[in-house]
Amino acid sequence: MVKNTWALQDAKNGFSRVVDSALKNGPQTVTRHGKETVVIVSVEEYRKAAEPSGSVIDFFQNSPLRGIKLDAKRSKNAGREIVL
Repeated sequence: MVKNTWALQDAKNGFSRVVDSALKNGPQTVTRHGKETVVIVSVEEYRKAAEPSGSVIDFFQNSPLRGIKLDAKRSKNAGREIVL
């Protein structure tokens, strides 16, 4: 069985093993007081996750708000006068 969850103390004591496991077996979760705290991943996996998945145009074309009507009229109100 491949270990992919580590208590913080175990991860600190065996950091090299955690890194090796992340490289060979994928993301490694580290817990603190029983709660998932961080995930250790390989640089390759991190770069894939951080890479944008499409262009800005694709983002807006796939938006669930596409096609709704917006009130884009600008108020002609100049605001309030400030006496200095």
